Amino acid sequence: MAAATEDLALAPYIYRRKSVRKRVLSALHSLVAVPMRDPFALAGVAIYAVFVFVAIFANQIAPYDPLEILFADGKLAANIAPLTEPHILGTTNLGRDIFSQLVFGTRSALIIGLSAAFVVATLGTLVGLLAGYFGGWVDVVTMRVADIALGIPFLPFVIVLAAFLDPSVWNIVLAMAILLWPNTARVVRSQVLTVRERAFIDAARVTGSSTSRIIFQHVAPNILPLSFLYGSIAIGWAILTEASISFLGFGDSNSVSWGVMLQDAFLSQALSRGQYYWFLPPGFCIILVVVAGFFISRGYEEILFPKLRD
Repeated sequence: MAAATEDLALAPYIYRRKSVRKRVLSALHSLVAVPMRDPFALAGVAIYAVFVFVAIFANQIAPYDPLEILFADGKLAANIAPLTEPHILGTTNLGRDIFSQLVFGTRSALIIGLSAAFVVATLGTLVGLLAGYFGGWVDVVTMRVADIALGIPFLPFVIVLAAFLDPSVWNIVLAMAILLWPNTARVVRSQVLTVRERAFIDAARVTGSSTSRIIFQHVAPNILPLSFLYGSIAIGWAILTEASISFLGFGDSNSVSWGVMLQDAFLSQALSRGQYYWFLPPGFCIILVVVAGFFISRGYEEILFPKLRD
């Protein structure tokens, strides 16, 4: 009788242990299914899909090397007006094709954005899991470090970091990894504090499951939507930060990015010359990427806050 009672008490845990994979797949399915039901999320995913396509096939889409200085009839092909074949967006004052720079800038933007999003989401999720599950001094130390990181001005920190290190897009990723992980960690921690008190976690402890098994197989699947959400937001932040740093002159001048294009246009007085085709396209692309991240976060609110569902 006692054995039967014990088996009955552990039944929920046994079911959950067998369905860990199902819970992970269910969480991933929710992440994929939401855009099909929410127009905001669908719009954000569609915008990202277009940029990913352009980045992958940049070599085939761009007619020229973005850094190649072009000549026409033996003369520098500089400041060619747009809508002129084969320069549909014209050329820069150095004779470089603007459309080719815009296309290859998409690749640089996504490399920075996806790398920063992965680092921020992964680091923030791990710290939040450990702080929320263990509590005590682990929670106190990590949250005080998070407070310090949140108190550091982001853009000045990135500028100082870029000034001391060689100009590189990876400086942006490093800066975001150092300063933006607390945003994810705090939210994940608050969710873990709730999940760790549930009955199936207690049942897992009773049956002798290791701490790592409980954290990564029973707690982590419940906070995957949060990690994905903050990762999508970090993509826009990273691209916007790179554009800001490059515009201020602390970016890698040997790379092609939307921020570098804006800096070149500013230094060449493109605005006063009326060369809107030079700086409007990269600015519009930056806006689109940031807005896409907001649309995705707006669409996934129903995962984080089910009561908001219609």
